[in-house]
Amino acid sequence: MPPEDDYTAQPFVPDHGGLTALREAAAGCRGCPLHREATRTVFGRGDAHARVMLVGEQPGDQEDRQGEPFVGPAGRLLDRALDEAGLDPADAYVTNAVKHFKFTRAEPRKRRIHKAPTLREMTACGPWLAAELALVEPELIVVLGATAGKALLGSSFRVTQVRGTVLEEEIHGRPERLVPTVHPSAVLRADDREAAYQGLVADLTVAAHALG
Repeated sequence: MPPEDDYTAQPFVPDHGGLTALREAAAGCRGCPLHREATRTVFGRGDAHARVMLVGEQPGDQEDRQGEPFVGPAGRLLDRALDEAGLDPADAYVTNAVKHFKFTRAEPRKRRIHKAPTLREMTACGPWLAAELALVEPELIVVLGATAGKALLGSSFRVTQVRGTVLEEEIHGRPERLVPTVHPSAVLRADDREAAYQGLVADLTVAAHALG
């Protein structure tokens, strides 16, 4: 049986080593079927001792092509919002709950259209996120959107109910503080983009104050 049929990345996660070892191991992950169509694994990046970790949903089209998280339009908007909120993007560690780009095409060779990962796919990728959290040991996790929230806090998570608040939860065996907010791509899709952007900045300001 192919390893992806087990829907878990755990056999691919190394027992020791730092973020570099994790990133190298993740490049060969076959823990779920998403690796088949994606160009590459897109692992987290940033300060290995960052005080804040930003967790999004999954790589987008540009991230899949370039191999880095949050390098497309949503990433540029996020960097601007972080800066306005008083958080230096260079001091953060950024990653995604799912490390491969899931997409569909309306027609062959047409633009790849983002498709949300399933709970099973999020769970399969969970060991990578758990390993990142254990190594970085952030003081605060900023949860970007519903998918990241469900991956970290369970399927009942609703970002609209808890955004902009400081939560204290046990995540992968560690007590964590989290501030949920919307994913920056939701701001780009909003009818009133300026209002949505200011809401994101307000939530990130809560995170900045929580760090002190």
